[in-house]
Amino acid sequence: MNYDIAIDGPAGAGKSTIAKKIAAKKNMIYVDTGAMYRAMALYMIREKVDLNDPAAIAAKCENVEISIRYEGGVQCVFLNGENVNSLIRTEEVSEAASKTSVVPEVRRKLVSLQQELATLEDVVMDGRDIGTKVLPYARKKIYLTASTAVRARRRFDELMARGESAKLDEIEKEIRDRDHRDMTREESPLMQAEDAILVDTSEMTIDEVVEKILSLIKD
Repeated sequence: MNYDIAIDGPAGAGKSTIAKKIAAKKNMIYVDTGAMYRAMALYMIREKVDLNDPAAIAAKCENVEISIRYEGGVQCVFLNGENVNSLIRTEEVSEAASKTSVVPEVRRKLVSLQQELATLEDVVMDGRDIGTKVLPYARKKIYLTASTAVRARRRFDELMARGESAKLDEIEKEIRDRDHRDMTREESPLMQAEDAILVDTSEMTIDEVVEKILSLIKD
């Protein structure tokens, strides 16, 4: 039986960073589900699909091939055969992903692929509905969160470090809006699974969060 770890939580809680470190320390496969949704969003942007038209998004997603594989020890996301790792971390793609991910056809397509990956390997998977929808029988479930202000500051610092322009108040508003969409969508809304352990990272360093989760896994 595979050992799967599900890490859920809102945008900016540190899910991806923490999940990668946990996977490396436990010699497990890290599956970045958010990157898969971002790749789908990038495709919709390229195809100039109206992001406010669910029917158009649903029709387009049927023709998309999104896969994840490791190359040189690095997880790479492929969109129709193209490595798009360097293209899916922009604010435009992030906002688009929040809109396209609520379309049921998009979620069904990607959830199927994510579940298939989990049947093949011991995985650490992060997202917004992993413990509730994708891996409901995961051996360990974690719900990472942090205050809106802390998450906005983290995102702002990340953008500044990359040399991109940003306004902290605008980022905080975007995060609040995104939380609302994620938590109120009809298809697999963001919520803490009943058997998930809550970890608030607002006042914790990355290493402290990693050690906390490793101790929970050990228990």
